[in-house]
Amino acid sequence: MASALHDPERGYYARRIREVGRRGDFSTAATLAPALGLAVSRWAADALAATGCRDLIELGPGGGVLAAAVQSNLPLRRRWRTRIHLVEQSEPLREQQLQRLGARFRWHTTLVEALAACRGRACIFSNEFFDAFPVRRFRRTSSEWEESWVLPGEETWRPITSPPDSSVFGQDFPEGRIVEVHESVRDWMTSSLSHWHRGRMLTIDYGSEIGSLYHRRPAGTLRGYLHHQRVEGRECFLRPGRQDLTTDINFTDLVNWSAPWSETRRLVSQAEFLADSIDPHDAGDRAVADPTGAGGSFLVWEAERRP
Repeated sequence: MASALHDPERGYYARRIREVGRRGDFSTAATLAPALGLAVSRWAADALAATGCRDLIELGPGGGVLAAAVQSNLPLRRRWRTRIHLVEQSEPLREQQLQRLGARFRWHTTLVEALAACRGRACIFSNEFFDAFPVRRFRRTSSEWEESWVLPGEETWRPITSPPDSSVFGQDFPEGRIVEVHESVRDWMTSSLSHWHRGRMLTIDYGSEIGSLYHRRPAGTLRGYLHHQRVEGRECFLRPGRQDLTTDINFTDLVNWSAPWSETRRLVSQAEFLADSIDPHDAGDRAVADPTGAGGSFLVWEAERRP
């Protein structure tokens, strides 16, 4: 999955992706509704004031739509004082961001690089960032867990000697249940968050806490998107580098893994987070805030790093 998405020569985000939105393979809430940019900018203004930080970092900015909305919605005095940094590895997406935003933002390849420029003091936000991280997939048998291995043209399962650190292995799942573990996110936190000394972090993504994550999903949450068409099962392993791959986020793991560096302030639905920012006359706003749709499928997690 890491190679299919991020290989520098043949990965989807390195060569294939050209746009996030209607003309791409998938859309994000930021490209569909103005409420998200307004809500994140309000969060940013409060977080920057409360922590005394002057730097704001977005992880995985996509086409730059959310960054532009956040910057334009910040109160004028706060806007003048705030330095905005974008962490992006995809060259095609960097080009889009530069065209949309101009040179007023600062670009970095990694969060560690961005934090170094901020001396470790920054507020960090992301929308659909962790779902592009590679996962390990496991299947429950009658007595043990097996791990998925993808070979040319097929998928095989092999027994594991010890499970990775994840809340999924504390659940009483039935035989045949397939789950995913974002071990790469845990590794990212270990290598990145130790460089973060002060600020707040806001994470928006689709997923759930472990108790409901796999409800009515016996085959797990792995899927792909190609020209806005959802693909599942064996189709996910075809066309490597030519389609998006993603899984839902286990927010229980995010909270547990981040505990050495930060304290969780809240974990709410996207509908709750957007409640004070939606325009009831805007169809896009209503869609992303609908608790029976995207408003309930996405969660918003806020954590704080204190010195």
